[in-house]
Amino acid sequence: MHRGKRMHDHDQDDDSLISKSQLKREAEAQQALGTKLVNLSAGKLEKIPLDDELRAAIALAQRIRNKREGYRRQLQHIGKLMRNRETGPIEQALHELEHAHLEQNALFHQLEKTRDAILSQGDSAIQQFIDAYPHADRQKLRQLYRQAQKQQQQSKPPAAARELFKYLREVASA
Repeated sequence: MHRGKRMHDHDQDDDSLISKSQLKREAEAQQALGTKLVNLSAGKLEKIPLDDELRAAIALAQRIRNKREGYRRQLQHIGKLMRNRETGPIEQALHELEHAHLEQNALFHQLEKTRDAILSQGDSAIQQFIDAYPHADRQKLRQLYRQAQKQQQQSKPPAAARELFKYLREVASA
C-alpha cells in the first residue's frame, strides 16, 4: 500500500522528473564534450574558457592517453567535472574553432578556383580578382600568369602557378 502511494506521487511530478535514460544521455554528452577537449592541441585549448581544475584534468588525460584503463577513467572524471559546470561557453568556443576551420577551407577552395580561372582566362579573371581585392598588385598577377603559361608550354613544373596561389592567399588574408 505504501508503495502505491509513492507511485502516485511520482505520477503528479512526472513533468519535473528526468528519467535515468535522459540523465545517462546527458552524462554521455558531457563526456563526449570532454573527449573533444582532450583531443584539441594546446594552442586551441588555450582559446577555450576552462577553469584550472578542468584544464588540469584535461592535461592529465592528454599525458596518459597511452594507458588504456587510466585514460578511460580520466575521461569519465572529466565528464563528471563537466556535469558540474556551465558548458555553454565551452561549447560556443568549440563551435567557433570548428567554424573558423570550415571558413579557412572554403577560402582555400575559392582561391584554388580563382587561380584556375586566372590560368585559363587571363586578364578578365585578373580583373575580377582586382575588383574583389583592390589592394592586389595587377602587375604581379599578370607576371605570375605569364610565367605559369610559359612553364605550362615548356612542360615544366608549375612553380609559377603555386606562386600565384600563394600570392592570392596572401592578398585575401590581408
